[in-house]
Amino acid sequence: MLIRHLLQFIAILLFVPSQIFWLWQLRKLGRKLFASPTARQRWNRWGLAAYLCWAALNLLWPRPAHEAAYLTLRAALIEAPFRWWMLSSLLGFTLFVPLYLIDLLGRWCVWLYRKLLPPAKVEVARVPLPARRQFIVQTAVAVCATPFAACAYGLLVERTDVQTTHRRIMLKRLPKAFDGFRIAQLSDIHIGPFMTARSVRKYAAQVNQLKPDLVALTGDFVTWQASPEREVVEALSGLKAPFGIFGSIGNHEIWAGVEDSITRLFAAQGTKVLRQENVTLASAGERLNLIGVDYQSLSHFGRHGDGFVSEYLEGVEKLVLPDTVNILMSHNPNTFDRAAELGIDLSLAGHTHGGQVTMEYISPNLSPARLITAYVRGWFRKGDSQLYVNRGIGTIFSPVRIDCPPEITIYELKRA
Repeated sequence: MLIRHLLQFIAILLFVPSQIFWLWQLRKLGRKLFASPTARQRWNRWGLAAYLCWAALNLLWPRPAHEAAYLTLRAALIEAPFRWWMLSSLLGFTLFVPLYLIDLLGRWCVWLYRKLLPPAKVEVARVPLPARRQFIVQTAVAVCATPFAACAYGLLVERTDVQTTHRRIMLKRLPKAFDGFRIAQLSDIHIGPFMTARSVRKYAAQVNQLKPDLVALTGDFVTWQASPEREVVEALSGLKAPFGIFGSIGNHEIWAGVEDSITRLFAAQGTKVLRQENVTLASAGERLNLIGVDYQSLSHFGRHGDGFVSEYLEGVEKLVLPDTVNILMSHNPNTFDRAAELGIDLSLAGHTHGGQVTMEYISPNLSPARLITAYVRGWFRKGDSQLYVNRGIGTIFSPVRIDCPPEITIYELKRA
């Protein structure tokens, strides 16, 4: 709850000044483009009117009751550009604020320096540098405009550049019959106009080409609405694996109210969604234990605080089998600490989208997902327990990925 309110407060705090800042930059651009005062006035008036209409269409126009599982004209021409603009303008303004504060601090220091100088030296110190300062301001604005290009690349290219990650998992207790066992993981699909049913079918075919022994689907099949649940189940129906297709429930299934209905739809086409359940996989008289749980959170985050628990993995103790490898499908990676305490060998999670928009190549802390978890993406270990957090293939809020391409993971289990 605290995190949600903090994020909302920061977004609201930055939203209005960011829009004013960039509209002012567009006004200054009009001064350079048009010499005529009349042309400049038209640029300002028509530009502001177009912006207000654009914002109203996105923020006030009611969303359709049925969320499409294909790219609609509204999504392509109105929603995607606006979400690109919103993310880019917020990121750019966030870069501008510290640069502006540094500039302001510098001017204060110069003013103080001049006040402390002897009167005879003041004139010498007052060397006007308007050209240099103008260059610095223009450079700062140019730097702050880079998120627009980065987000355009993230929208048009990186968002659809699905990568396959091959990960070898060494397990001490792995039975000999399962040495080399392959598990493919898909997560955070978020079917909708920006993750169409056609795309999901394509990624399912890509998973089949990896020839997994088992497929794990770790939640968030839909986003906010229940309407596309049938489309996502049908799109995933082409998945094939000799040991079966298994899934777990994510927070968006709970928030959309489809956790029961999508479980039934999956069951009808042969996919077993494990909800506080386990299943034993047998081969040559040896076995693995696969456990699945619904999304769990220790905070009331999201709609009505659904998914809230007082303790992670409560009741899962009875599902853990001794003297065998236990694999957990849990949408929220924050369950890993508790899973390690229970002796679960491997946890497969998603939820974070790997941060979706990050700059971890600069610093690991530059990822919004670190506000909710220390396990943002990739492989983690705690004692004999391991966790892998899949980056997912879908997006949320803005159909943009930066420094975080979508991911299909293929695990090869090996005896340590």
